[in-house]
Amino acid sequence: MTELPFSQASENNKQVILEVLERHLKDGDRVLELAGGTGQHAVHFAESLANLHWQSSDIPSNVNSLNLRLAAADLANLPAAIAIDVNHSPWINIRPTAIFSANSLHIMSAGSVENFFRGVGEILQDDGTLVVYGPFKYAGEFTTESNEGFDRWLKDRDPMSGIRDFEWVDQLASQIGLELVEDNAMPANNQCLIWRRV
Repeated sequence: MTELPFSQASENNKQVILEVLERHLKDGDRVLELAGGTGQHAVHFAESLANLHWQSSDIPSNVNSLNLRLAAADLANLPAAIAIDVNHSPWINIRPTAIFSANSLHIMSAGSVENFFRGVGEILQDDGTLVVYGPFKYAGEFTTESNEGFDRWLKDRDPMSGIRDFEWVDQLASQIGLELVEDNAMPANNQCLIWRRV
């Protein structure tokens, strides 16, 4: 049997993220997940929220790995993942009612983060919701010493990456007509940010 991709962090945080999603997603929502990773989030959320459609995606080089877990789950509301690179527009020709992404903005370059929000702005429905999970800085300051250390580790690996300033990200969201409705403090020094199109 093929070994499925696995992330301990995803396993640890999937339930607490689900509790936030349950408050903000509704039956019939068509959700696009960006940077689906190992697929653990997609499977858990699609199983738990059976009355919505969950379309996962990732960069082309990771789609086959992601699809191993999605295929094994065999859920009617969880089709095979598609390839999306935020730097290549247009992404897709569908209009999701919600977009979700976890642990992605600090992996991307700043330019890719800008392209992420530009793409969201192009496809998200008028009353749509954007949910982003991950670590952030506030007023230029890290929330914990461990996040500061994580940021150094990220930059050693890729100088273009790093924990983003909440204020900058919120400004990018505002520029595409999104308004912050919740900033949830999460375990392991992360946040779950919810924006809605107004």
